[in-house]
Amino acid sequence: MSCPLHRRTTSCAWPAVPTRSKWSSRAGMSAWLQASGRSHGPGRTWWNGSRRDRSDPSGHAIFTFVNRRPGAQDRLCRCGWANTIATQGPGRLAPGEKIHAREGHMSNSAEAEQGRTDPKPAHAATLAVNAAMADALPFSDMQDFEDASRGLIAEAPRQVANADGRIVWDTAAFAFVDEFENAPDTVNPSLWRQTKLNMIAGLFKVSERVYQVRGLDISNMTIIEGDSGLIIIDPVTSIETARACIGLYFENRPERPVVAVIYSHSHPDHYGGVKGVVSPVAVAAGKVRVIAPDGFMEAIEGENVLSGTATYRRAQFQFGTLLKPGPCSCVDTGLGKSVTRGARSLIAPTQLIRDKVETHVIDGVEIEFYMAPDSEAPAEMHMYFPQFNVLNMAENVTHNLHNFCPLRGAIVRDPLLWSKYIGDAIELYGSKVDVLIAQHHWPTWGRERVLELLSIHRDLYKFIHDQTLRGINNGQKPSEVAEALALPEELSSQWSCRGYYGTVNHNSKAVYQRYLSWYDGNPANLHALPAVESAKKTVDYMGGADAILARAADDFEKGEFRWTAEVLSKLVFAEPSNREARYLLADTFEQLGYQAESATWRNAYLYGAQELRHGVMEMTISRTLGPDLMQAMTVSTMLDFLGVRLIPERVAGEAYVINLKISDRSEELALTLSRGCLTHLVNKSDPGAVATMTLTHEAIANIAVGVSTLDGEEVAIDGDREKVEALFAALDDFNPMFNVVTPLEAS
Repeated sequence: MSCPLHRRTTSCAWPAVPTRSKWSSRAGMSAWLQASGRSHGPGRTWWNGSRRDRSDPSGHAIFTFVNRRPGAQDRLCRCGWANTIATQGPGRLAPGEKIHAREGHMSNSAEAEQGRTDPKPAHAATLAVNAAMADALPFSDMQDFEDASRGLIAEAPRQVANADGRIVWDTAAFAFVDEFENAPDTVNPSLWRQTKLNMIAGLFKVSERVYQVRGLDISNMTIIEGDSGLIIIDPVTSIETARACIGLYFENRPERPVVAVIYSHSHPDHYGGVKGVVSPVAVAAGKVRVIAPDGFMEAIEGENVLSGTATYRRAQFQFGTLLKPGPCSCVDTGLGKSVTRGARSLIAPTQLIRDKVETHVIDGVEIEFYMAPDSEAPAEMHMYFPQFNVLNMAENVTHNLHNFCPLRGAIVRDPLLWSKYIGDAIELYGSKVDVLIAQHHWPTWGRERVLELLSIHRDLYKFIHDQTLRGINNGQKPSEVAEALALPEELSSQWSCRGYYGTVNHNSKAVYQRYLSWYDGNPANLHALPAVESAKKTVDYMGGADAILARAADDFEKGEFRWTAEVLSKLVFAEPSNREARYLLADTFEQLGYQAESATWRNAYLYGAQELRHGVMEMTISRTLGPDLMQAMTVSTMLDFLGVRLIPERVAGEAYVINLKISDRSEELALTLSRGCLTHLVNKSDPGAVATMTLTHEAIANIAVGVSTLDGEEVAIDGDREKVEALFAALDDFNPMFNVVTPLEAS
């Protein structure tokens, strides 16, 4: 028979359950449990809902059972079906004991704990939410599947390995998606549709001389065939996947040199694989042009260097990078299947597009560039190819609602400008475009359909912007605006407007932040207590942990997961070693994840649940901000990053200047320490400096990210070496795996 979680035939030992009509109450269900030997003694036995498995020829309804009596917890069979076991041991950790994990393993592997940390089946409330979604949307519309498959030349390999044999891209891990015709109970049906679309991967012909490799990274590599060579638009995220993309192309098309690389915008999934398609030597020799929008390097500095460690950590929640794919775990990212774990690189642009509209001919291909800054990225541009009537909208029009501010964090984007840029595209190219492509998802063919998609997204972003501001001007707070805002049916019924990546809810909050900042205007929130102190007082006010847990368990049974999560998060921050609180909060996050239409919300909830159950994995800092990225930065950016790393208490009362000479670039800078702060001047040498450091550009980059020290042969120090060493000894080493769902003090 079929497992209710995976909805496929399994070796699960449980027999089919009679249909719900056998019982008119929970008492009847309990009687059946006792008669069948499944009752677990005194206490309440709850059933959490039913859903007939349409694929089950026996016609039996499938139930999942949850025993919520004290000390009991769900256990999943090997196929994922829920069974129930009694949990042994205290509900809290011993004093000083922590839930912690190294490389994903639990520190406490007792059998009694294992069931507490297993994924759970969908609750009745979750089944209801997902069933309503299945009934609300036009699933019979298969146009996207036709478009996503059109022009397929060759399927993509399902795995990509690095030079050491480590798998860095693994679509094979998502093979379970192909096993289900319908969404599992643990996945929102709308998201499941997007999950299936993002499994369609390979080399595709878009039009004459325009090709795309899709599904070998979260982003697309677009390949334009010039007169003598290739123009690569966005070399995806990693060196390994970029090589796989170009390799797949060369297996099916003539092998020709890359003559230009174009970065559509400043996010790492659109430049990180550049060294997989071209070499820095070829670029330096002028054999390859690297073209980007104005402000490209500055945007990377802000989002990926100065706040890089925090962005990286939060991105784990957004993308589910440390979740094992599965029906109870990560199924997608919305924009694409997953995120590569390969090596990232960066080659600085050799040519910037600065004017609003610029036209260039590259290897016989005319490209009209249209600048769209502060839209989906701080530095972004569209491209129109008049020879092919193809419009590339970069990441400003894709097949989902995008982010105004991603969960990983970023400068809030301007949806008003974003909408206007799309309107400009309609005005400039609407009378001649035949194909619309983007650097995620699949193309749209036919002028009428292209114009419809453009106008839908123009209105989508303008609607959220305008209606959020209408709520703001009516006095609504961020959560109130977000809760009230809903798309009109003309937009919500469109698949490309669904919130698989961004959501109406958090996009609305981003608009509030953009216009009015973090402060909601209520003085009670002007100087609120820090999270831990507030949590401890709240728990005390609510009568203590036991009282909270009792009520939270009842609210969980009622399906009030948002409120349960809010309350239990307070308890976990007050008592991070409280095992019962952690596990019930994890179960709550899990149900919210199962309900989420947004892949990023799902990933955030489920990764939060994983860390509550298993602890935080350890990881070295080199995974967050590598020297390759820093070496592409200016020395000025590197010194800005040193300022971010400075621990002021370690240099209290110190004030002096250190000169830097970059030997391989004939650059000089003066670095000033004063009042616990580092500042610097470019093209300046201070005669009163206490010391002069002479080193290469690569050496200062390696020092900035902490992979080398002052003792290397490539660093020469003239003057007061102790002052220099004292300064660099005062630099912080950021923990790339800081606590998120538990307080920092618990790490």
